Amino acid sequence: MKAEKSSQQNMDSNRLHYDKLYQNVNVDSILKVLDNLETYMATVTSTHISWVGMYMGDFQSKVAGMDILELGCGDCRNAAILAALGARVVANDISERSCAIVAVLNDSYPFKHPIRFVSGDFTTSDLPAETFDFVIGKAFLHHLTLDLEKEILKKVAYVLKRSGEARFFETAVNSKVLDELRWATPMNDRPSKWFQPKAFKQWEASDPHPPRDNSSAHYSKVGHKFFRTVQITPLGIFERFNRLLPINQNNMGHFKRKALEFEAYVPLTIRSFGARSQVVIYRNPK
Repeated sequence: MKAEKSSQQNMDSNRLHYDKLYQNVNVDSILKVLDNLETYMATVTSTHISWVGMYMGDFQSKVAGMDILELGCGDCRNAAILAALGARVVANDISERSCAIVAVLNDSYPFKHPIRFVSGDFTTSDLPAETFDFVIGKAFLHHLTLDLEKEILKKVAYVLKRSGEARFFETAVNSKVLDELRWATPMNDRPSKWFQPKAFKQWEASDPHPPRDNSSAHYSKVGHKFFRTVQITPLGIFERFNRLLPINQNNMGHFKRKALEFEAYVPLTIRSFGARSQVVIYRNPK
């Protein structure tokens, strides 16, 4: 089992990992997206599970003129899209590389409201109370230790307007069997846990994600500590198998779209059991 790190050690590990990852972000590709935003959003919000989840409920139509804080903004693509849609965006990340990307984006695109960057640990930021209509994170919370997650959500409840919404797209682990099958399947630079155990242990040691609970039950329980309303939507019961099927890249988008559409007809308990991902929404801060 992967050794646990302190919250500070985990944060330092993530900072080093993402400083390296975001060193060569292609800002031109983000600008190209902004120049073709309607077409891009129509595609990704129907075929790419993280965008389907993040923008569930026609979220893009609700953001113009809103104050939005994005935690873990990463390569800043989503922050740029929100700003291009007319939102007043504050972007936060522990990697200073994100700050450099924001600076280039602001210089290169005529946002109505330039993106503001807040660096470092969000829990120590001086953002005022009840500032944001939305606080969002796209694959953010599962990078945190459970102790830091509580501190983050406490601060989210503090900076969120009383009528606001916190929205997170996260991985879902509601079945140990399906999770073991996931680790058994090699993907990109990740070896198989079952068939390449030594290589897997080496990969695991360098992976920045902490060992933690990513079940829907956990996100519901921790959410209720700081919010009165918790809504969790499971996603990906069929889409999760796309890597195992003999589908060529030309047909992959069609498969993902149909898989995500069809799961709406599956009972919630079954969808939750088999979910690859989940949308976690918190409202009514305590």
